Amino acid sequence: MFKFMFKKSVAVILASVISCFSIFYVMAGDSGSTSSVAKSPSSELSLDVALLKRKLKSSLGLNVDDVLETALPGIALVVTDQGLFYASYDGEFFIQGKVYQVGETVTNLADASLSRIRLEGISKFESDMIVYPAKNEKHVITVFTDITCGYCRKLHNQMDEYNAKGITVRYLPYPRSGIYDRSGGLSQGFQDLRSIWCSEDPNEALTKAKAGSSVAHRICNKKLEEEFNFARQIGINSTPAIIFENGSMIPGYQDPDKLSQLLESM
Repeated sequence: MFKFMFKKSVAVILASVISCFSIFYVMAGDSGSTSSVAKSPSSELSLDVALLKRKLKSSLGLNVDDVLETALPGIALVVTDQGLFYASYDGEFFIQGKVYQVGETVTNLADASLSRIRLEGISKFESDMIVYPAKNEKHVITVFTDITCGYCRKLHNQMDEYNAKGITVRYLPYPRSGIYDRSGGLSQGFQDLRSIWCSEDPNEALTKAKAGSSVAHRICNKKLEEEFNFARQIGINSTPAIIFENGSMIPGYQDPDKLSQLLESM
């Protein structure tokens, strides 16, 4: 009975992973030929970044910002304006989903490659962050947040506990509703976050908004759209998203004790 249940559980997990994983074969040239599938594996090819960018732009309309080699032979990580993907070096195969390397530990290939990109990108927005500093700072985290997110509010309500554990929290805005609404105008979520970041006292405005208070309308020159696009590029599609000092990222809420343990283990 135990063996049966174990096999069934594994099957369910594998089915869940496979259902979230898509591989697209990008056709080029004569679509009537079927011999192209039998080409030599892309692992034998060298990575030509410029060629791969052109291929994905012409075939899929993607604007590629960066291309990184991975531990998977012949497969590159592609950072685009629509998020993260993988592609074969020759651009013939395009993968949507997460790829893991399984060894003594299970490693998300994208996370290892993206640490540098995350840190470089975040450094550009440091002057726009809303910061809640710890008096005896031990760690600094950067959190993409939204005032409509329940777990973002829960995290913020425990700010004193995070700070007491030496954790400084730096916020960047991520409107979950996107920049624009269906009519093409600015979404309410974007406008609210912009108003907070443009407030005379952003810290107080953010705390009040996360407590349920209405947001006073403000307009100023902030980089919210650029920050949102950057978040999408590094794989963020929900809030809260927490980025650590080493560039690694963990999605979702972490309570103060658990987060402190994670930080101390790094």
